[in-house]
Amino acid sequence: MYDKSYHGNEDISGFTFLVTGGAGFIGSHITEYLLRQGAGEVRVLDNLATGFQKNIDYLSSVGKVTFINGDITDLETCHKACQGVDYVLHQAALGSVPRSLAHPELTTAANVTGFVNMLIAAKDNGVKRLVYASSSSVYGDIEDSPKVEQRIGKQLSPYAVSKYTNELYAQVFNRCYGLEIIGLRYFNIFGPRQNPNGAYAAVIPKFIDALLQEQDVYIDGDGGQTRDFTFVANAVQANIKAAFAPKEAVNEVYNIAVGENFSLNTMYGYLQELTGKQQAPIHRETRPGDVRNALADISKAKRLIGYNPEYNFQQGLAKTVEYFQELVE
Repeated sequence: MYDKSYHGNEDISGFTFLVTGGAGFIGSHITEYLLRQGAGEVRVLDNLATGFQKNIDYLSSVGKVTFINGDITDLETCHKACQGVDYVLHQAALGSVPRSLAHPELTTAANVTGFVNMLIAAKDNGVKRLVYASSSSVYGDIEDSPKVEQRIGKQLSPYAVSKYTNELYAQVFNRCYGLEIIGLRYFNIFGPRQNPNGAYAAVIPKFIDALLQEQDVYIDGDGGQTRDFTFVANAVQANIKAAFAPKEAVNEVYNIAVGENFSLNTMYGYLQELTGKQQAPIHRETRPGDVRNALADISKAKRLIGYNPEYNFQQGLAKTVEYFQELVE
């Protein structure tokens, strides 16, 4: 999946990359890309709170990866991880709107304090550029469709506030210290290695796993809410292109999506077809803090960082189902 270069003609064999959260879902895919493309050194900083040792073990079979078992809430750890690093791809965070509503203090510690620690460490160690994961949740209650970067509403959860706070801190660190920073507002990233288990699991892996195990599938609300579901390889492309984008692209945030949205009901119908399972979903109450509809305008990312999603929703969904089917065989 990562045999195609997203960094153009740039020779990355002499660069050292740090991927925070690199044992997790998106971070492990970024790390895999860098290893397969011949990066000089790839470091992974992860406390394994939501990441997995098995992802590190897999990556070690792909290429040379240095694993640092540590927490971004510790500034000294961040400093050590950033020593000699050229590019930071910051994915470490505590995701999930429901988790943030249940434990806002944990979300704030990881997503705000941890992010600021990484900015300080990157600045102090002379990192060339830091690319970080923001979220479509920052759009909040604004009803514009599609969402454009310059217009946001009121955030609806502590998670959304934490990601918007990241964007504000990024602006200040660029303005005050000259640190090159680019933020990526992810829209519902999904794909292989996404965890289907636990109270805060994302809907696609949770639905696939339940279908394959022939267990009950629960849809929050009427299922008419829409999302701009984005396959993980598209997020990898965005991170790499942002890292090597021209200077005029710096100190901006970009929507990372496909530019198409589908309802949960439609998505579930596709999954029934792909898995060959037909159990009907069970609808329950709408989750607090949920955004009703999400559709991204990705023209800014296309124009300034050269982002162009390779996989549409159906293509990504087929690859994801295939991955989970292999796990249960």
